[in-house]
Amino acid sequence: MADFSLDQVNEMYMDVLKEIGNIGAGNATTAIAGMLGMRLDMKVPSVLFKDAAKLSDAICPEEETIVGVFLEVTDAITGSMMFILKLDSAAYLVSKLMGMPHEEGEPFTEMELSAMQEIGNIIAGSYLSALSNMTNLRIQPSVPYISVDMAAAILSVPAVIFGQYGENALLIETEFGDDVMIQGYFILMPDQESYPKILQALGMPV
Repeated sequence: MADFSLDQVNEMYMDVLKEIGNIGAGNATTAIAGMLGMRLDMKVPSVLFKDAAKLSDAICPEEETIVGVFLEVTDAITGSMMFILKLDSAAYLVSKLMGMPHEEGEPFTEMELSAMQEIGNIIAGSYLSALSNMTNLRIQPSVPYISVDMAAAILSVPAVIFGQYGENALLIETEFGDDVMIQGYFILMPDQESYPKILQALGMPV
């Protein structure tokens, strides 16, 4: 079990992880729609395994500034997770939540960062809830940490973590919104012992 890595995941595992991605994205969209008091549509999320050192290839150029919400994961599964938003999506969500526009090009205020942190917390919690319900494993997220920085700096975190366990990271791209579609990226980073636990709990051979 200790030698398992994401490089061993095959098509059967991918189907299960895609289903977790679908349910998590649906839960997140419902939760955000409730927060904003509006109807949101969701596109079917894409689930990919990407080289952790090249995650920015699937998200944005390394020099682009993005918003990252990072949480530790504890209990039956341990590790960490990250939710990524591009600046335009983050600004749109914040303006909808706070009922006032965010000035383009201006840095986010402390209040706006706090609002984004809560949005990221709810979205991340939705994915963890989907995973917990499907596996019957208890999963607890930590208090989230938010960062606004270049993609190279933010995405260096999963690259370092996954360097210990294999080359590939689980990346779920989701898109939801009304007249404006918001792109978000969810990166799950269980530790080396947790992926086998997840797959075994789903009744899959490891």
